[in-house]
Amino acid sequence: MPVRIVQLGSPRSEGEGLRIGTVRRPPRGVPKAEFASRNYYDVWYPELSPEIDLMHAAQAAIKLFAEGETAEATRQWAQFDKQFRKQMAEAASSRTLDLLAALSHTAAFSVGCYCEDERHCHRGILRSLLKERGALISDT
Repeated sequence: MPVRIVQLGSPRSEGEGLRIGTVRRPPRGVPKAEFASRNYYDVWYPELSPEIDLMHAAQAAIKLFAEGETAEATRQWAQFDKQFRKQMAEAASSRTLDLLAALSHTAAFSVGCYCEDERHCHRGILRSLLKERGALISDT
């Protein structure tokens, strides 16, 4: 039962299982009771999202990508990637990633973020970190 890496708010896939929101903040304007029914997440787990300052750095890089400033955006994104991996290497985050990798062999669940483009989202880095730990990951 491979873990799925998803965009929060997108329609759920059949058999997706529990959806874990790895975001720093809940969705704006959505009542807490509707997070799951609106396909955001069933469980909120901000510990697997970038810390606030790091999140702002990622958003700055994403803005540069959108503006066509690819060289500077690529440099800033590489720095974000390095810092986020460092954050995820801390003991509690690392143990959580190990747990999710192990659960991917026996349980249906997904992890996600709001970003449209996984290439410029921390969930792409989470995909890589989970793969490094032996997680089974769905490509769909």
